[in-house]
Amino acid sequence: MAVPGDPPNGNPDGTGGGDDEFRSDEYRSVVFDEDFVRAARLQEYSAQERMGEHARAVRSRSMWSGGTAPRTSTPGRGARQGMLLVLLIATAFAVAVYMGLRNPYVPPPGGTAQALTSTVVPLAPTTAVPGGLPPELFAESPAADYRVGAAGITLPAVRRTHHFTDVQVVTALSIAKDYLVQSSLDPDVLAGSATRPVRVLLDPDQLAQFDRSMTSPAGDGRHAATGWLVRFDPATAVMADSRVRVRGTLAVEEVAQDVLEVSTDHTFVYAVRPATGAPAAADGASLFTVRRELRLRFDRDDLSARRLELASAYVMAGPQDCSADPAGGFRPLLAGAGPTTVGPAASDPYASGQPRRSAGLCGVLAPSATPGAPVSPAP
Repeated sequence: MAVPGDPPNGNPDGTGGGDDEFRSDEYRSVVFDEDFVRAARLQEYSAQERMGEHARAVRSRSMWSGGTAPRTSTPGRGARQGMLLVLLIATAFAVAVYMGLRNPYVPPPGGTAQALTSTVVPLAPTTAVPGGLPPELFAESPAADYRVGAAGITLPAVRRTHHFTDVQVVTALSIAKDYLVQSSLDPDVLAGSATRPVRVLLDPDQLAQFDRSMTSPAGDGRHAATGWLVRFDPATAVMADSRVRVRGTLAVEEVAQDVLEVSTDHTFVYAVRPATGAPAAADGASLFTVRRELRLRFDRDDLSARRLELASAYVMAGPQDCSADPAGGFRPLLAGAGPTTVGPAASDPYASGQPRRSAGLCGVLAPSATPGAPVSPAP
């Protein structure tokens, strides 16, 4: 009997029986009718449904341990981790602000530079002012063995202080030397045509006082231009030789935990001659001597900015007439000028050690300051 699905004329030649080789007897009775086939439904399961309750094979890195951890399917985990991260950042920021406000270190307040106090004492001659050529005048004066210019401003041996290093001490001394060079040796400053070389070295708190001293000098102990620098009245005298003779000392001391003080004591000897248009003596040039005793202060900001505070200045200068006001500029008595009104006490600008401070506003130029005269001992 033919089975449905067999070829109408039986199996081809050379092939075995289909029932024996391709079918099993137990399936012989299974027949799918047309209604069953049409009623059948194909259903494709999702990946999640195919996995069932099994854990995922994909693993994610842990944000805390740096390793790997299985990713779970708990809803909202990513949102909670983001909120936790934001909370941690906000907490760290709040702690930083709190520690900043509670920091026990309080930076020291910036000090204000004090105003300069200055005393300028003219020294009147007791004899006629000698004249001559500058080299001859220097050779016959107490300044014969003085050094020329900045070479005469020598720095002392350096040693650190309790709160300042040796580098900081050297810096203070070098700034002090710069100030002496600019305020006592610069040709433009001496001629009264420039002030900036001195001004740039001053503490900003003193600039207003300095500017007023330059524009409206006064002998009030605060605003004398000659307290800040050396300059000649351009209508009276000009330099006859640019080689100024200099001798003096510098000393440094720590006066406070954050303040260094440099004391300077120098004698400057200038060769001057009458200004253009002024009556000239036959002998030409004459000598003019200035003794400057300064106290310069430096805090740490000053050292960093290479500036200073000029605390005090005591200046003796001659030969000058005691009736002349030296606040705006020195007015030397030139070669051939005779003796003038004398002051209460003799002062020798060449003598070492503490100068004799005159009680009045005028002193007497000691004989040793006159070229050719012997040098008197220190008072």
